[in-house]
Amino acid sequence: MSTAPYLQRRQRLMAQLGSGIVILPTARHAVRNADTHYPYRPDSSFYYLTGFDEPDAVLVLLPASSQSILFCRSKDLEREIWDGYRHGPDGARAQFGFDQAYPLSELDLRLPGWLANQPCVHYSLGRDADWDRRVLGWIDAVRGQLRTGVSVPPCISDVALPVAEMRLFKDAHDLNRLREAGQISAAAHVRAMQATRPGRMEYEIEAELLHTFVSHGARSPAYESIVAGGANACVLHYVSNRDRLRDGDLLLIDAGCELDGYAGDITRTFPVNGRFSGEQRAVYDIVLAAQLAAIDAIQPGVPWNTPADAALAVLVQGLIDLGLLSGSVAGNIESEAYRQFYMHRIGHWLGLDVHDVGLYKLDGQWRSLMPGMVTTVEPGLYIRPAANVPERFAGIGIRIEDDVLVTDTGPEVLTADAPKHPDAIEALMASAQTGAHA
Repeated sequence: MSTAPYLQRRQRLMAQLGSGIVILPTARHAVRNADTHYPYRPDSSFYYLTGFDEPDAVLVLLPASSQSILFCRSKDLEREIWDGYRHGPDGARAQFGFDQAYPLSELDLRLPGWLANQPCVHYSLGRDADWDRRVLGWIDAVRGQLRTGVSVPPCISDVALPVAEMRLFKDAHDLNRLREAGQISAAAHVRAMQATRPGRMEYEIEAELLHTFVSHGARSPAYESIVAGGANACVLHYVSNRDRLRDGDLLLIDAGCELDGYAGDITRTFPVNGRFSGEQRAVYDIVLAAQLAAIDAIQPGVPWNTPADAALAVLVQGLIDLGLLSGSVAGNIESEAYRQFYMHRIGHWLGLDVHDVGLYKLDGQWRSLMPGMVTTVEPGLYIRPAANVPERFAGIGIRIEDDVLVTDTGPEVLTADAPKHPDAIEALMASAQTGAHA
Protein backbone atom coordinates (compact mmCIF):
# COMPACT_ATOMS: atom_id res chain seq x y z
CA MET A 1 0.00 0.00 0.00
CA SER A 2 1.33 3.44 -0.95
CA THR A 3 1.26 6.00 1.84
CA ALA A 4 1.93 8.88 -0.55
CA PRO A 5 -1.71 9.97 -1.08
CA TYR A 6 -2.39 10.13 2.66
CA LEU A 7 0.86 11.97 3.44
CA GLN A 8 0.12 14.50 0.70
CA ARG A 9 -3.39 15.07 2.02
CA ARG A 10 -2.14 15.68 5.55
CA GLN A 11 0.44 18.13 4.25
CA ARG A 12 -2.18 19.96 2.18
CA LEU A 13 -4.51 20.26 5.16
CA MET A 14 -1.73 21.54 7.44
CA ALA A 15 -0.59 24.06 4.82
CA GLN A 16 -4.17 25.31 4.53
CA LEU A 17 -4.69 25.63 8.29
CA GLY A 18 -1.26 27.08 8.98
CA SER A 19 -1.44 26.91 12.77
CA GLY A 20 -3.29 25.37 15.69
CA ILE A 21 -3.74 21.68 16.44
CA VAL A 22 -5.94 19.13 14.65
CA ILE A 23 -7.58 16.36 16.67
CA LEU A 24 -9.43 13.75 14.61
CA PRO A 25 -10.53 10.45 16.19
CA THR A 26 -11.60 7.51 14.08
CA ALA A 27 -14.91 5.67 14.46
CA ARG A 28 -15.62 3.40 17.40
CA HIS A 29 -16.10 -0.34 17.04
CA ALA A 30 -19.85 -0.55 17.67
CA VAL A 31 -21.51 -3.42 19.51
CA ARG A 32 -24.25 -5.13 17.51
CA ASN A 33 -25.64 -7.28 20.31
CA ALA A 34 -24.24 -9.08 23.36
CA ASP A 35 -20.53 -9.51 22.60
CA THR A 36 -20.90 -9.31 18.82
CA HIS A 37 -19.72 -6.22 16.94
CA TYR A 38 -20.73 -4.70 13.64
CA PRO A 39 -18.07 -5.06 10.93
CA TYR A 40 -15.61 -2.28 11.63
CA ARG A 41 -15.23 0.70 9.32
CA PRO A 42 -13.01 3.70 10.11
CA ASP A 43 -14.26 7.26 10.06
CA SER A 44 -14.14 8.42 6.44
CA SER A 45 -12.21 11.65 7.02
CA PHE A 46 -9.77 9.94 9.39
CA TYR A 47 -9.18 7.23 6.78
CA TYR A 48 -8.85 9.82 4.01
CA LEU A 49 -5.94 11.42 5.88
CA THR A 50 -4.27 8.27 7.23
CA GLY A 51 -5.15 5.07 5.37
CA PHE A 52 -5.17 3.49 8.85
CA ASP A 53 -8.12 1.16 9.35
CA GLU A 54 -7.80 -0.01 12.96
CA PRO A 55 -10.25 1.16 15.65
CA ASP A 56 -9.21 3.13 18.74
CA ALA A 57 -6.97 5.63 16.99
CA VAL A 58 -6.60 9.42 16.90
CA LEU A 59 -4.82 11.61 14.37
CA VAL A 60 -3.11 14.74 15.70
CA LEU A 61 -1.65 17.33 13.33
CA LEU A 62 0.59 20.26 14.27
CA PRO A 63 0.47 22.55 11.22
CA ALA A 64 3.08 25.05 12.47
CA SER A 65 5.74 22.32 12.50
CA SER A 66 4.11 20.18 9.79
CA GLN A 67 4.01 17.14 12.06
CA SER A 68 1.53 14.29 11.87
CA ILE A 69 1.10 12.07 14.91
CA LEU A 70 -0.94 8.91 15.44
CA PHE A 71 -2.21 7.47 18.70
CA CYS A 72 -3.26 3.84 18.35
CA ARG A 73 -3.54 0.53 20.18
CA SER A 74 -0.34 -0.97 21.55
CA LYS A 75 0.94 -4.28 20.30
CA ASP A 76 -0.70 -7.07 22.29
CA LEU A 77 0.24 -10.58 21.21
CA GLU A 78 -2.46 -12.21 23.32
CA ARG A 79 -5.25 -10.03 21.88
CA GLU A 80 -3.85 -10.59 18.40
CA ILE A 81 -4.47 -14.31 18.84
CA TRP A 82 -8.17 -13.52 19.29
CA ASP A 83 -8.73 -10.39 17.17
CA GLY A 84 -5.99 -10.28 14.58
CA TYR A 85 -2.90 -8.25 13.80
CA ARG A 86 -2.24 -4.82 15.28
CA HIS A 87 0.33 -2.45 13.84
CA GLY A 88 1.14 -0.84 17.16
CA PRO A 89 2.77 2.63 17.30
CA ASP A 90 6.10 1.57 15.80
CA GLY A 91 4.49 -0.34 12.94
CA ALA A 92 2.02 2.44 12.22
CA ARG A 93 4.76 5.06 12.11
CA ALA A 94 6.88 2.97 9.75
CA GLN A 95 4.10 1.83 7.42
CA PHE A 96 1.88 4.92 7.26
CA GLY A 97 4.46 7.70 7.27
CA PHE A 98 3.66 9.45 10.55
CA ASP A 99 6.31 11.62 12.16
CA GLN A 100 5.46 10.20 15.57
CA ALA A 101 3.18 7.48 16.94
CA TYR A 102 2.25 6.69 20.53
CA PRO A 103 0.05 4.25 22.43
CA LEU A 104 -3.50 5.48 22.85
CA SER A 105 -2.99 5.24 26.61
CA GLU A 106 -0.63 8.25 26.42
CA LEU A 107 -3.22 10.56 24.85
CA ASP A 108 -4.31 12.20 28.11
CA LEU A 109 -0.68 12.68 29.11
CA ARG A 110 0.48 14.41 25.93
CA LEU A 111 -2.48 16.42 24.61
CA PRO A 112 -2.71 19.13 27.30
CA GLY A 113 0.92 20.08 26.68
CA TRP A 114 0.40 20.29 22.93
CA LEU A 115 -2.78 22.35 23.39
CA ALA A 116 -1.03 25.02 25.46
CA ASN A 117 -0.50 28.31 23.57
CA GLN A 118 -2.26 27.05 20.45
CA PRO A 119 -4.28 29.71 18.60
CA CYS A 120 -7.01 27.23 17.68
CA VAL A 121 -8.18 23.66 18.15
CA HIS A 122 -9.39 22.12 14.89
CA TYR A 123 -11.89 19.54 16.12
CA SER A 124 -15.49 18.63 15.26
CA LEU A 125 -17.57 19.32 18.37
CA GLY A 126 -20.94 17.67 18.67
CA ARG A 127 -20.29 14.42 16.80
CA ASP A 128 -19.28 12.27 19.78
CA ALA A 129 -20.16 13.31 23.33
CA ASP A 130 -17.40 11.22 24.91
CA TRP A 131 -14.70 12.75 22.72
CA ASP A 132 -16.18 16.22 23.29
CA ARG A 133 -15.80 15.77 27.04
CA ARG A 134 -12.27 14.52 26.62
CA VAL A 135 -11.14 17.38 24.39
CA LEU A 136 -12.78 19.97 26.63
CA GLY A 137 -11.10 18.29 29.60
CA TRP A 138 -7.68 18.75 27.99
CA ILE A 139 -8.46 22.41 27.36
CA ASP A 140 -9.54 22.78 30.98
CA ALA A 141 -6.24 21.19 32.06
CA VAL A 142 -4.41 23.93 30.14
CA ARG A 143 -6.63 26.52 31.83
CA GLY A 144 -5.39 25.20 35.16
CA GLN A 145 -1.85 26.21 34.20
CA LEU A 146 -2.60 29.87 33.46
CA ARG A 147 -0.37 31.05 36.32
CA THR A 148 2.61 29.41 34.65
CA GLY A 149 2.21 31.76 31.70
CA VAL A 150 0.56 29.45 29.18
CA SER A 151 -2.54 30.47 27.25
CA VAL A 152 -5.71 28.52 26.46
CA PRO A 153 -6.74 28.05 22.81
CA PRO A 154 -9.27 30.85 22.20
CA CYS A 155 -11.26 29.01 19.54
CA ILE A 156 -12.46 25.59 18.42
CA SER A 157 -12.88 25.31 14.66
CA ASP A 158 -14.68 22.46 12.90
CA VAL A 159 -11.99 20.51 11.05
CA ALA A 160 -14.71 18.66 9.12
CA LEU A 161 -15.26 21.68 6.87
CA PRO A 162 -11.78 21.98 5.29
CA VAL A 163 -11.47 18.19 5.05
CA ALA A 164 -14.85 18.00 3.31
CA GLU A 165 -13.73 20.58 0.76
CA MET A 166 -10.61 18.51 0.09
CA ARG A 167 -12.62 15.31 -0.27
CA LEU A 168 -15.01 16.97 -2.72
CA PHE A 169 -12.23 17.26 -5.31
CA LYS A 170 -11.00 13.76 -6.05
CA ASP A 171 -7.29 13.09 -6.49
CA ALA A 172 -5.81 10.28 -8.60
CA HIS A 173 -6.05 7.75 -5.76
CA ASP A 174 -9.72 8.59 -5.17
CA LEU A 175 -10.56 8.27 -8.84
CA ASN A 176 -8.78 4.95 -9.28
CA ARG A 177 -10.83 3.49 -6.46
CA LEU A 178 -14.11 5.08 -7.58
CA ARG A 179 -13.65 3.81 -11.13
CA GLU A 180 -13.00 0.29 -9.84
CA ALA A 181 -15.95 0.46 -7.44
CA GLY A 182 -18.11 1.58 -10.36
CA GLN A 183 -16.95 -1.31 -12.52
CA ILE A 184 -17.57 -3.89 -9.80
CA SER A 185 -20.99 -2.42 -9.06
CA ALA A 186 -21.85 -2.48 -12.76
CA ALA A 187 -20.81 -6.14 -13.03
CA ALA A 188 -23.12 -6.90 -10.11
CA HIS A 189 -26.07 -5.28 -11.88
CA VAL A 190 -25.32 -7.27 -15.03
CA ARG A 191 -25.29 -10.49 -13.01
CA ALA A 192 -28.56 -9.50 -11.35
CA MET A 193 -30.23 -8.92 -14.73
CA GLN A 194 -28.98 -12.28 -15.96
CA ALA A 195 -30.27 -14.06 -12.84
CA THR A 196 -33.73 -12.49 -12.65
CA ARG A 197 -36.74 -14.69 -13.44
CA PRO A 198 -40.41 -14.65 -12.43
CA GLY A 199 -40.85 -16.59 -9.21
CA ARG A 200 -37.45 -15.81 -7.71
CA MET A 201 -37.25 -13.88 -4.45
CA GLU A 202 -35.93 -10.36 -4.14
CA TYR A 203 -33.34 -11.56 -1.63
CA GLU A 204 -32.07 -14.15 -4.11
CA ILE A 205 -31.21 -11.34 -6.51
CA GLU A 206 -29.62 -9.42 -3.62
CA ALA A 207 -27.41 -12.47 -3.08
CA GLU A 208 -26.25 -12.25 -6.69
CA LEU A 209 -25.18 -8.65 -6.09
CA LEU A 210 -23.29 -9.53 -2.92
CA HIS A 211 -21.59 -12.45 -4.63
CA THR A 212 -20.18 -10.16 -7.29
CA PHE A 213 -19.08 -7.54 -4.76
CA VAL A 214 -17.20 -9.97 -2.55
CA SER A 215 -15.71 -12.04 -5.38
CA HIS A 216 -14.07 -8.85 -6.68
CA GLY A 217 -12.63 -7.87 -3.30
CA ALA A 218 -15.36 -5.45 -2.21
CA ARG A 219 -16.32 -7.05 1.10
CA SER A 220 -19.48 -5.04 1.72
CA PRO A 221 -22.15 -2.98 -0.01
CA ALA A 222 -21.80 0.79 0.23
CA TYR A 223 -25.37 0.93 1.61
CA GLU A 224 -28.32 -1.42 2.09
CA SER A 225 -29.21 -2.79 -1.31
CA ILE A 226 -32.66 -1.97 -2.66
CA VAL A 227 -34.14 -4.87 -4.64
CA ALA A 228 -37.70 -3.77 -5.25
CA GLY A 229 -40.07 -5.72 -7.45
CA GLY A 230 -43.32 -4.27 -8.77
CA ALA A 231 -44.95 -1.60 -6.62
CA ASN A 232 -42.14 -1.92 -4.05
CA ALA A 233 -40.14 0.29 -6.40
CA CYS A 234 -42.43 3.18 -5.44
CA VAL A 235 -40.94 3.04 -1.91
CA LEU A 236 -37.75 5.06 -2.29
CA HIS A 237 -35.76 3.30 0.44
CA TYR A 238 -37.30 -0.17 0.24
CA VAL A 239 -34.80 -2.61 1.77
CA SER A 240 -36.97 -5.52 2.96
CA ASN A 241 -36.09 -7.48 -0.20
CA ARG A 242 -38.36 -10.39 0.76
CA ASP A 243 -41.13 -10.51 -1.88
CA ARG A 244 -41.47 -12.86 -4.82
CA LEU A 245 -40.83 -11.45 -8.29
CA ARG A 246 -43.86 -11.57 -10.53
CA ASP A 247 -44.18 -12.01 -14.28
CA GLY A 248 -45.05 -8.66 -15.86
CA ASP A 249 -43.52 -6.52 -13.10
CA LEU A 250 -40.41 -4.39 -13.16
CA LEU A 251 -37.49 -4.84 -10.78
CA LEU A 252 -35.69 -1.75 -9.47
CA ILE A 253 -32.22 -2.39 -8.02
CA ASP A 254 -30.29 0.38 -6.27
CA ALA A 255 -27.00 -1.13 -5.14
CA GLY A 256 -23.28 -0.47 -5.12
CA CYS A 257 -20.20 -1.97 -3.54
CA GLU A 258 -17.72 -0.38 -1.17
CA LEU A 259 -14.11 -0.90 -2.22
CA ASP A 260 -11.39 0.22 0.21
CA GLY A 261 -13.93 2.66 1.63
CA TYR A 262 -15.04 4.09 -1.74
CA ALA A 263 -18.65 3.76 -2.87
CA GLY A 264 -20.31 2.70 -6.06
CA ASP A 265 -23.96 3.72 -6.48
CA ILE A 266 -26.03 2.43 -9.39
CA THR A 267 -29.74 2.06 -10.00
CA ARG A 268 -31.19 0.04 -12.86
CA THR A 269 -34.81 -0.89 -13.54
CA PHE A 270 -35.69 -3.79 -15.83
CA PRO A 271 -38.54 -6.24 -16.53
CA VAL A 272 -38.66 -9.41 -14.44
CA ASN A 273 -39.57 -11.47 -17.51
CA GLY A 274 -37.05 -9.76 -19.77
CA ARG A 275 -39.51 -7.72 -21.87
CA PHE A 276 -40.87 -4.21 -21.18
CA SER A 277 -44.59 -3.75 -21.62
CA GLY A 278 -45.78 -0.77 -23.65
CA GLU A 279 -46.60 1.28 -20.57
CA GLN A 280 -43.38 0.31 -18.80
CA ARG A 281 -41.33 1.24 -21.87
CA ALA A 282 -43.12 4.59 -22.20
CA VAL A 283 -42.29 5.57 -18.62
CA TYR A 284 -38.77 4.14 -18.84
CA ASP A 285 -37.96 6.14 -21.97
CA ILE A 286 -38.93 9.36 -20.17
CA VAL A 287 -36.66 8.62 -17.20
CA LEU A 288 -33.78 7.62 -19.45
CA ALA A 289 -34.16 10.78 -21.54
CA ALA A 290 -34.17 12.84 -18.35
CA GLN A 291 -31.01 11.15 -17.10
CA LEU A 292 -29.18 11.64 -20.39
CA ALA A 293 -30.20 15.30 -20.44
CA ALA A 294 -28.83 15.75 -16.93
CA ILE A 295 -25.54 14.00 -17.75
CA ASP A 296 -25.10 16.12 -20.87
CA ALA A 297 -25.53 19.24 -18.69
CA ILE A 298 -22.62 18.27 -16.41
CA GLN A 299 -19.93 20.63 -17.62
CA PRO A 300 -17.21 22.61 -15.79
CA GLY A 301 -18.54 25.94 -14.52
CA VAL A 302 -22.20 24.90 -14.66
CA PRO A 303 -24.17 25.48 -11.42
CA TRP A 304 -25.00 22.32 -9.48
CA ASN A 305 -28.75 22.70 -10.10
CA THR A 306 -28.50 22.96 -13.90
CA PRO A 307 -28.47 19.18 -14.55
CA ALA A 308 -31.37 18.79 -12.09
CA ASP A 309 -33.37 21.43 -13.94
CA ALA A 310 -32.63 19.76 -17.28
CA ALA A 311 -33.89 16.41 -16.01
CA LEU A 312 -36.96 17.90 -14.38
CA ALA A 313 -38.10 19.59 -17.58
CA VAL A 314 -37.92 16.25 -19.44
CA LEU A 315 -39.75 14.38 -16.67
CA VAL A 316 -42.57 16.93 -16.48
CA GLN A 317 -43.04 17.01 -20.26
CA GLY A 318 -43.15 13.22 -20.23
CA LEU A 319 -45.79 13.17 -17.49
CA ILE A 320 -47.87 15.60 -19.53
CA ASP A 321 -47.47 13.41 -22.63
CA LEU A 322 -48.64 10.37 -20.65
CA GLY A 323 -51.69 12.27 -19.40
CA LEU A 324 -50.60 12.10 -15.78
CA LEU A 325 -50.23 15.88 -15.61
CA SER A 326 -52.03 18.64 -17.49
CA GLY A 327 -51.04 22.17 -18.36
CA SER A 328 -47.60 23.53 -19.18
CA VAL A 329 -44.15 22.36 -18.13
CA ALA A 330 -43.44 25.69 -16.44
CA GLY A 331 -46.77 25.68 -14.62
CA ASN A 332 -46.31 22.17 -13.25
CA ILE A 333 -42.78 22.98 -12.11
CA GLU A 334 -43.96 26.16 -10.39
CA SER A 335 -46.85 24.39 -8.63
CA GLU A 336 -44.70 21.31 -7.91
CA ALA A 337 -47.52 19.08 -9.12
CA TYR A 338 -44.86 16.73 -10.46
CA ARG A 339 -43.88 15.82 -6.88
CA GLN A 340 -46.67 13.24 -6.83
CA PHE A 341 -44.44 11.23 -9.16
CA TYR A 342 -40.90 12.60 -8.56
CA MET A 343 -40.11 13.69 -5.03
CA HIS A 344 -36.32 13.71 -4.75
CA ARG A 345 -33.46 15.63 -6.32
CA ILE A 346 -31.18 14.55 -9.12
CA GLY A 347 -28.25 13.23 -7.07
CA HIS A 348 -25.53 13.75 -4.49
CA TRP A 349 -21.75 13.87 -4.12
CA LEU A 350 -20.04 10.47 -4.12
CA GLY A 351 -16.74 9.33 -2.62
CA LEU A 352 -15.73 7.70 0.65
CA ASP A 353 -19.35 8.14 1.73
CA VAL A 354 -22.17 7.22 -0.61
CA HIS A 355 -23.74 10.58 0.29
CA ASP A 356 -20.37 12.23 0.35
CA VAL A 357 -19.30 15.42 2.09
CA GLY A 358 -19.09 18.82 0.43
CA LEU A 359 -21.25 21.91 0.33
CA TYR A 360 -23.83 22.26 -2.44
CA LYS A 361 -24.15 26.02 -2.00
CA LEU A 362 -21.60 28.77 -1.37
CA ASP A 363 -22.82 32.09 0.00
CA GLY A 364 -26.39 31.01 -0.68
CA GLN A 365 -25.78 30.22 -4.36
CA TRP A 366 -25.50 26.81 -6.02
CA ARG A 367 -21.82 26.10 -6.42
CA SER A 368 -20.36 25.46 -9.85
CA LEU A 369 -19.39 21.99 -10.98
CA MET A 370 -15.61 21.68 -11.29
CA PRO A 371 -13.24 18.97 -12.55
CA GLY A 372 -12.61 16.33 -9.91
CA MET A 373 -16.13 16.36 -8.46
CA VAL A 374 -18.12 13.12 -8.63
CA THR A 375 -21.91 13.15 -8.44
CA THR A 376 -24.70 10.67 -8.95
CA VAL A 377 -27.40 11.35 -11.55
CA GLU A 378 -30.61 9.53 -10.63
CA PRO A 379 -33.97 10.79 -11.91
CA GLY A 380 -37.01 8.59 -11.40
CA LEU A 381 -40.77 8.33 -11.70
CA TYR A 382 -42.89 6.58 -9.08
CA ILE A 383 -46.51 6.14 -10.08
CA ARG A 384 -48.42 5.06 -7.02
CA PRO A 385 -52.12 4.19 -7.33
CA ALA A 386 -54.30 7.30 -7.04
CA ALA A 387 -57.58 8.66 -8.35
CA ASN A 388 -55.80 10.55 -11.14
CA VAL A 389 -53.63 7.58 -12.20
CA PRO A 390 -54.87 5.19 -14.93
CA GLU A 391 -54.66 1.59 -13.77
CA ARG A 392 -52.26 0.64 -16.58
CA PHE A 393 -49.59 2.90 -15.03
CA ALA A 394 -50.29 2.22 -11.35
CA GLY A 395 -47.40 0.63 -9.47
CA ILE A 396 -44.70 1.44 -12.02
CA GLY A 397 -41.55 2.71 -10.32
CA ILE A 398 -38.43 3.49 -12.36
CA ARG A 399 -35.10 5.04 -11.40
CA ILE A 400 -31.88 5.12 -13.41
CA GLU A 401 -28.68 6.15 -11.65
CA ASP A 402 -25.04 6.51 -12.65
CA ASP A 403 -21.89 7.91 -11.06
CA VAL A 404 -20.45 10.81 -13.06
CA LEU A 405 -17.06 12.51 -12.85
CA VAL A 406 -16.77 16.14 -13.91
CA THR A 407 -13.76 16.56 -16.21
CA ASP A 408 -12.28 19.44 -18.20
CA THR A 409 -14.00 18.08 -21.30
CA GLY A 410 -17.35 17.14 -19.78
CA PRO A 411 -18.89 14.16 -17.98
CA GLU A 412 -17.25 10.75 -17.53
CA VAL A 413 -19.74 8.06 -16.54
CA LEU A 414 -17.94 5.72 -14.13
CA THR A 415 -20.71 3.13 -14.19
CA ALA A 416 -21.31 2.86 -17.93
CA ASP A 417 -20.74 -0.91 -17.94
CA ALA A 418 -24.23 -1.48 -16.52
CA PRO A 419 -26.62 -1.44 -19.51
CA LYS A 420 -29.50 1.00 -19.36
CA HIS A 421 -30.89 1.29 -22.88
CA PRO A 422 -34.03 -0.87 -22.89
CA ASP A 423 -33.01 -2.75 -26.03
CA ALA A 424 -29.62 -3.61 -24.48
CA ILE A 425 -31.31 -4.77 -21.27
CA GLU A 426 -33.75 -6.99 -23.15
CA ALA A 427 -30.94 -8.47 -25.27
CA LEU A 428 -28.83 -9.23 -22.19
CA MET A 429 -31.71 -10.90 -20.37
CA ALA A 430 -32.76 -12.89 -23.47
CA SER A 431 -29.20 -14.15 -23.88
CA ALA A 432 -29.06 -15.21 -20.22
CA GLN A 433 -32.38 -17.04 -20.46
CA THR A 434 -31.30 -18.81 -23.64
CA GLY A 435 -28.10 -19.92 -21.91
CA ALA A 436 -30.06 -21.16 -18.92
CA HIS A 437 -32.20 -23.40 -21.11
CA ALA A 438 -29.37 -24.62 -23.37
